[in-house]
Amino acid sequence: MLELSAQDWQAIQLTLKLCLYTTVILLLIATPLAWWLAQSQGKWRTAIQALVALPLVLPPTVLGFYLLLLLGPHGAVGGTLERLGMQHLAFSFTGILIGSVIYSLPFAVQPLLESFRRMGQRPLEVAASLGANKLDQLFSVVLPLCRGGFIVAATLTFAHTLGEFGVILMLGGSIPGETQVLSVLIYDHTEAMNYSQAHQLSLGLLIAAFVVLFIVYGLNRRFERGTA
Repeated sequence: MLELSAQDWQAIQLTLKLCLYTTVILLLIATPLAWWLAQSQGKWRTAIQALVALPLVLPPTVLGFYLLLLLGPHGAVGGTLERLGMQHLAFSFTGILIGSVIYSLPFAVQPLLESFRRMGQRPLEVAASLGANKLDQLFSVVLPLCRGGFIVAATLTFAHTLGEFGVILMLGGSIPGETQVLSVLIYDHTEAMNYSQAHQLSLGLLIAAFVVLFIVYGLNRRFERGTA
């Protein structure tokens, strides 16, 4: 078996960092968003839900291209940053983190949305009748009853980020230590006809993806039994 090079380990560390940051950020964003979608009956609900799910059908290169235009030196965000004396966000870790958060958004929102819907309003009504305020309801009712949804959302987000390629390549390129994550490095190895190294990294990602999905389906089954 081949030994991993310093570049390989660097890409592994960067990938895990991206996965962790994306998962934490998305749980913070997706929780109130999924709660609003579960509770709202307003006219904007369908449009917001479609916007959240858009990365599921949009080619990653399209999303990456428009983010590159937006965050690059001539874009609305990147250009503004440069005029303020700061660096634009294209070809940076912050840039690919933004792209990763947007691209993995539905994988965090959908499990939470379904979990909130299954919980229903009755537990919250009972808690309110006992004098629990909104914050108490969140920690004493919502989090315990929907813990399966949070675990699945976090796991799926982490796994999806692990295999992201198109958005990252378009927005970040392949800069070692900055934007060269595992999926991009595998592409670089393949392009250089270094198939043995590409195979080793690909096999590692394949096993990791299987383990994560196995955990997700196992947790789903466990929580379904618990609520039956």
